[in-house]
Formats: sequence, structure tokens, C-alpha cells
Amino acid sequence: MPFAQIYLMVGRSEEQKAAVIEKVSNALVEATGAPMANVRVWITEVPKENWGISGKSAKELGR
Repeated sequence: MPFAQIYLMVGRSEEQKAAVIEKVSNALVEATGAPMANVRVWITEVPKENWGISGKSAKELGR
């Protein structure tokens, strides 16, 4: 059973997250030959103050 875990900063729309799920699922089916029914995609949203970039939080950097 292919499983993909995706980390994103908060702020994406439901439509954007649905597109990520669809495209990652399709890529896993194509790459592994697994049936779509066996593919799992998990999105974890991380608050911007918990995402570090070059020693600063994404929130501090205005991302």
C-alpha cells in the first residue's frame, strides 16, 4: 500500500490540497502499479511559526 506524507505550511485552500492529493495519488499509481484504492496521501499542515527557514520562522520572514 503506497503511502505519501506531505508537509505544507498552513494557508492552502481546500481546492489546492485536493489537487495535491489527486496528483500525488496518480503519480504513485503510475510509479508503483498499485491500485488507486490502495493509495493513501496524508497532508500535515504546519503553522508558519513552526516552520524554520535559514534560522528564522516562516512567520518572521513573512512567508
